[in-house]
Amino acid sequence: MTLKTDLVSPDATAPQGRIRRENVERILKAAEAVFAEAGCAGATMADIADKAGLPKANLHYYFGTKEELYRAVLDNILRLWLAPIDALTPDADPATALTAYITTKMEASRTRALASKVFANEILHGGAQIERFLSEDLRRLVDAKAAVIDGWVAEGRMAPVDARQFLFMIWAVTQHYADFDVQVRKVLGRRSLTRQDFAQITAEVLRLILRAAGLPDPAPPPSSSSTPANA
Repeated sequence: MTLKTDLVSPDATAPQGRIRRENVERILKAAEAVFAEAGCAGATMADIADKAGLPKANLHYYFGTKEELYRAVLDNILRLWLAPIDALTPDADPATALTAYITTKMEASRTRALASKVFANEILHGGAQIERFLSEDLRRLVDAKAAVIDGWVAEGRMAPVDARQFLFMIWAVTQHYADFDVQVRKVLGRRSLTRQDFAQITAEVLRLILRAAGLPDPAPPPSSSSTPANA
């Protein structure tokens, strides 16, 4: 599955191309929110159009069907998540590369929680829309990055780990704060998690994962003494 490359004009700086790009982004953002709440089956193009503040005809102009729009949303999410893993390369410093990757994943959970929920719902319902991606593209990517981690271990640059399970655990921990944000907030007694909360959580997640890999702890998080309990 791939995002339709003809949705945006080749000259996106031209007025017509800019409007097209802005409309597509607006539709994708609205669709992400509606799909996160209702799932693909429960969402309607009318709901998405209303959320986007656009006529329903505009949605059908860019995306012929709800299913096509849903696949575009999923593709957009996967692009967001997979790009940061490129930092895991054989020549990279393991602690630096993993810190950058985990921090980016946590920031995505903070700023794009709905995207994570859409993906989680798709997986919970069998992943039919991304089955080929999961079994082919993602599998090849995980194999490649697991080989990088195995190389770091073989060179004595990090502690021995099962590389694939290590990646699964990173995904599980970082995405937890988006998929289960209600649980996290209720347990912590927060109406919402602030940027400072996420900075502290990210630092703790980094410590736990880096320690498991035998790598040095990151710098300590900023103090939260001035942050109200229910900020």
